[in-house]
Amino acid sequence: MTASEKFTQGLRTFATDIAEGFFEITHNGFALVGLAVMFAVITLTARPELRQVGEIKLFSWLQTRQVGVASWTGEIEAVERATASNPKNLPKQQAAVAYWLSKKYRVAPEPLSALVTEAYQIGLQAKIDPTLILAVMAVESGFNPFAQGPVGAQGLMQVMTQVHSDKYESFGGKLAAFDPLTNLRVGVKVLQECINRAGSLEGGLRSYVGAANIEDDGGYSSKVMAEHARLQLVAKGQAVPLTAAQTVSAPVLSKPDRSPEKVALLFSS
Repeated sequence: MTASEKFTQGLRTFATDIAEGFFEITHNGFALVGLAVMFAVITLTARPELRQVGEIKLFSWLQTRQVGVASWTGEIEAVERATASNPKNLPKQQAAVAYWLSKKYRVAPEPLSALVTEAYQIGLQAKIDPTLILAVMAVESGFNPFAQGPVGAQGLMQVMTQVHSDKYESFGGKLAAFDPLTNLRVGVKVLQECINRAGSLEGGLRSYVGAANIEDDGGYSSKVMAEHARLQLVAKGQAVPLTAAQTVSAPVLSKPDRSPEKVALLFSS
């Protein structure tokens, strides 16, 4: 046998030995794993309290993993939290109103679409024209959900949060005043109470702004009714020009006494 053949033979023997050794180790390893699993099953069956502890730890680990995954999908959650919708998905009448208000008050049409939809839904329930609700929002805050008046009126509908704090309890408390849809719902409820108490739409608006018992409401009711009339025409599909005062960046009326004491007295009478 030549040296080359001896070298080749040696390599084959070496490779064979390695393969057999690997097989033995793997075989024995699987056998050990099987025995370990078997003993674990027997132990957990005999000791249910250990099984319970294991289940709790496993569940805790899975929850941690879920939170970790959720942190990477924050964009989806943010979209779900956003007060916005596609105006193209609205009925034709509502879409026209949303686009018109968007242009006039320089607010994105998507959040306005959500507000328009809510105004139509809650207006139907409260038996108040939705375009009147939107007109109140327009005059009160210019669709700024974070607006605050000089005496504490807050949010889209400029509700006196301090006076009407009870109406926010079911929404989680007074800070809900800055949630657009919550403020809208509470504001409509207050407006409905004002109209019912006054017995007329104009009287209800005067009461809403805190001018129920004085002659001058600072032009509030006439401004709301004028905007209401324009929105009714827009909803009917008519072309309505934007007025000269195209934006309202803050609550516009401060003439009537809207102090918490005055408003509280109004609603307690």
